[in-house]
Amino acid sequence: MDHLEVAQEILDSMLGYLGFPVQVEIDTNTSTLNVASGNAKLLIGHHGDRLEEIQYLVNRLLQDRLPEAPKVRVDIDNYLASRDYRMVEEAEAGAARVIATGQTVKLAPMNSYQRRLIHNHFKDHPEVKTWSPSDSARLKRISLIPKNPVKNAQNTEDIGD
Repeated sequence: MDHLEVAQEILDSMLGYLGFPVQVEIDTNTSTLNVASGNAKLLIGHHGDRLEEIQYLVNRLLQDRLPEAPKVRVDIDNYLASRDYRMVEEAEAGAARVIATGQTVKLAPMNSYQRRLIHNHFKDHPEVKTWSPSDSARLKRISLIPKNPVKNAQNTEDIGD
């Protein structure tokens, strides 16, 4: 039994004991357990807080059973997939502002998974780079910065004249 099957069994048992009838499917490409439920709002919680807690518990129990297992992701009724999509769209809008104005744009605070998603999305972008502080805060902001600030700053000055 591989780690995703063990995680699936853990999640299915945990939610079953709590009285939530669910269907859990495995996406091996993204190491995600996709949950289909009629009680999605209850399982997701406010801004995905309960979903993050469920994911944390599944990974803790998985690590207890298989210490070398990589972390898995838990998504309920595609909540995380759609949130990730919206987050990338918002970052793209910020990048358009950076390109147009030559000024740095700070995004909303994000957890480590979300920051990694945005950093990876912009890693090969020709005009925008990303930066986030190295402090120990759980939620940090990413700054979108122009790659060629001198050129963009001159363009901004020309527009203002």
